[in-house]
Amino acid sequence: MRKTYPNAKTALNFKTPIQMLVSTILSAQCTDVRVNMVTPALFDRYKNVEDFAEANLSELTSMISSINFYKNKAKNILAAAKMIVEKFDGKLPRTLDEMIELPGIGRKTANVVLHNVYNIVEGVVVDTHVRRLSRRLGWTKEESPEKVEQDLMKVLPRPDWDDISYLLIDHGRAICKAPKPLCAECVLQKICPSAFSFDAKGKWVGVK
Repeated sequence: MRKTYPNAKTALNFKTPIQMLVSTILSAQCTDVRVNMVTPALFDRYKNVEDFAEANLSELTSMISSINFYKNKAKNILAAAKMIVEKFDGKLPRTLDEMIELPGIGRKTANVVLHNVYNIVEGVVVDTHVRRLSRRLGWTKEESPEKVEQDLMKVLPRPDWDDISYLLIDHGRAICKAPKPLCAECVLQKICPSAFSFDAKGKWVGVK
């Protein structure tokens, strides 16, 4: 998979830690493409964590209104920035436990930010692609991202935790698609227990 996707990495555009945090918050249940369309103007208006902490909620909400669940995300961005300024001296936390103290931040967001900002890997990022492919590959039978993550941390060597998510995401978008995976083109077909699991009408009926 590393040979197939040599440039696997986050698709979010960012330059600073607070930009990565904000982009990741916005990306929940929203495409990275949409987030990257919104953030240039947002980061031009709010240049650092202090700017976000002092932002007018109505203005911030308006600027991200094209993002799914923008009202809650605006509140979380504002609250998280305030906590970073007040509790963490304006610097993004460097541990998972501290990261999930921030409003609206769960393990997935914390893992993404820690990895991309500090190259700290404390877990495996589980999004819809990672969950789907992990189940198809037989690595887990769980549904919840938290339980899927725990299974992946047991199955995969720790050195692979950092890029496995991005490899699976790229593979999920290109080949192992949700409605119908392209098994004939898959580099994992020989080791995948779900390969070529179609019914007579072409509907995939393997592990979901």
